[in-house]
Amino acid sequence: MHVMNDAQPGAATGRPAATGEPAAAGDAADGLADFELFVRAAEPRLSRALAAAYGFEDGRDATAEALAYAWEHWHRLQHVANLPGYLFRVGQTRSRRTRQPVVFEVAADAEHSFEPGLPAALAALSQRQRIAVVLVHGYGYTLREVGELTGIRPTTVQNHLTRGLARLRTLLGADDEC
Repeated sequence: MHVMNDAQPGAATGRPAATGEPAAAGDAADGLADFELFVRAAEPRLSRALAAAYGFEDGRDATAEALAYAWEHWHRLQHVANLPGYLFRVGQTRSRRTRQPVVFEVAADAEHSFEPGLPAALAALSQRQRIAVVLVHGYGYTLREVGELTGIRPTTVQNHLTRGLARLRTLLGADDEC
């Protein structure tokens, strides 16, 4: 990440001023306020999607990387039509170097309000199936919301969801009448 010092143009915003002159204090405050509003609105969805894809720890790291990238490039990204979807891809790319296999650990003595075999079964799904299942059934997202966030069509999300649920039923030994 590039760090700017106070002597450089645009140091207050972390980006160069358009005119080559230091950015006005009002511009920096507006950019910070806009970014903070964006983060408050998008971070929960982005975090859930990346956690569904990579597990809690790696998903949290990928979210942090994506938001750091957004701040670093805010001047050019703030007008992107589907910025959470774009940052989902950034999180995927930035976390690729450190990614470990997805493991959903459950404490041995924990009381379960879900099927104890569910974490292992979710880890056995493909990444897209796991994202679709967790976001739609775990967090209540619509197919359209998942599609916008991941950059795939809602019909494709539906296919991944259907296949993921079928595989979960098979892995957990549940019949179709449950």
